[in-house]
Amino acid sequence: MPRRREIEKREILPDPKYNNKLVARFVNSLLKRGKKSVAESILYGAFDIIEKRVKEQPVEFFEKAVNNVKPVIEVKSRRVGGSTYQVPTEVVPARRTALAIRWLISNAQERTEKTMHEKLAAELIDAANNRGGSIKKKEAVHKMAEANKAFAQYKF
Repeated sequence: MPRRREIEKREILPDPKYNNKLVARFVNSLLKRGKKSVAESILYGAFDIIEKRVKEQPVEFFEKAVNNVKPVIEVKSRRVGGSTYQVPTEVVPARRTALAIRWLISNAQERTEKTMHEKLAAELIDAANNRGGSIKKKEAVHKMAEANKAFAQYKF
């Protein structure tokens, strides 16, 4: 965290195929070792699978899945007089989407399907239908925040 000034956010250009900034952010989070074309082919392949299985527009379906995974509240550690409390705080909108994207990718990688296209497509379909690993992660975070509601007076 800078002490002098607030760092401005970098402007992300929309992806070339669907002209969507959320898709571009997802591709940027998906890529490994700078291989953007590989990350794009994985996501676009997953979109093709989604279009075949669900018979919907893949970008709208993808946005629905990301919106379902976004957490509203999370816990942050706060040290007060020698003991650490898990204080529930509201999540900033930019962090909401970042967490949702991160959870979708990590849960897709843990799935048992054969290729990453299939793993990601299955995770996105599950997330859009309010089930799957990323939805469980969101519910676990919300449950933790609900359990620690007593420490809400220690907000930052």
